[in-house]
Amino acid sequence: MVEEATRYSDADLAEFKEIILNKIQKAQADLDLIKSAYMNDLNNGTDDTSPTFKAFEEGSETMSKEANSQLAIRQEKFIRDLKNALFRVENKTYGVCKVTGKLIGKERLKIVPHATMSIEAKNLQR
Repeated sequence: MVEEATRYSDADLAEFKEIILNKIQKAQADLDLIKSAYMNDLNNGTDDTSPTFKAFEEGSETMSKEANSQLAIRQEKFIRDLKNALFRVENKTYGVCKVTGKLIGKERLKIVPHATMSIEAKNLQR
């Protein structure tokens, strides 16, 4: 009987750490872009436009601010999840499904590096 691995090797963890760090860097750059767009929305007034267009523009501006705010919230959560994954890499529990206790597939972790559940466990939730 072959014993099933209970954790990823240090070499695998180093590879995952690199993937996660790259994703954090990209996600942070995206968040900065979203925030700067939001700040730009705040600065772009419609003082010099006609009253009819101004009302339309303000409504559109509000929707844009709300959309950017939602994007920023999602991006911040993504970054937090990635940082939590980094913490699991450091304490060598990364890639272990929190439901089954088995290793999450490498391909899944490469695509979704902040995953805490295997596909098997995800399917059980449905």
